[in-house]
Amino acid sequence: MTTPVVLVERPAEGVALVRINRPDARNALNMEVRRLIAQHLTELADDAGVRCIVLTGNEKSFAAGADIKEMANIGSIEMLQRGTLKLWRTIASCPKPVIAAVNGFALGGGCELAMTCDIIIAGESAKFGQPEVKIGIIPGGGGTQRLTRAVGKFKAMRYVLTGDIFGAREAYEMGLVSELVPDADVEKHAIEMAKRIAELPPLAVEQAKEAVLRGMDASLETGLALETKAIQLLFSSEDQKEGMAAFIEKRKPVFKGR
Repeated sequence: MTTPVVLVERPAEGVALVRINRPDARNALNMEVRRLIAQHLTELADDAGVRCIVLTGNEKSFAAGADIKEMANIGSIEMLQRGTLKLWRTIASCPKPVIAAVNGFALGGGCELAMTCDIIIAGESAKFGQPEVKIGIIPGGGGTQRLTRAVGKFKAMRYVLTGDIFGAREAYEMGLVSELVPDADVEKHAIEMAKRIAELPPLAVEQAKEAVLRGMDASLETGLALETKAIQLLFSSEDQKEGMAAFIEKRKPVFKGR
């Protein structure tokens, strides 16, 4: 029986781990992998038992980019019909927090995939980059847009126009990576963070994520209005009552997502 190219694991209560599993191809993102990631994240978004998701590869590669062999000889119409933008949107719009645990290479589509996540935990030896220009194309999964928003115009231009690869330390210093940890600790650290998030009130976590993402492309006034409406809404939740009661009573809260 063929091993699936994307695996789903449950390493802790409330946590799901989605693993890209094409080690012989350095976890290159062919269309099957893209569709399965989108499918799994959609299903996990509807799973009440999951409160945080970790997306990872293996110790050598998060995802080394798109599968060039799959796309080298296709034309514009076939590229259009692949529907990759819809798949990227599905991944990026997951309402639950998604943590990228990055070891090894996160290049091209792999870098773009990491940038669709909410938090990036990277190993010290990880490598990032958007090298598409070196093969006659440009980033097509959000690289020209998300990288610019993450690190600013001039740093983004430097890497998009040269295709140069940069290390995890520079990615961290630019603000692309949330935390830098030893290579051997990446997955464990990401799961531990996911466990901490999973213990928090899920409605508040989801509202916080939405406020940040929706506010990024809005005016300050619009973003503040979104934030205000979100916090007002949360005052109707059982978890808000439980959280504040537990704080006053000096006990650990039990959040039920209601």
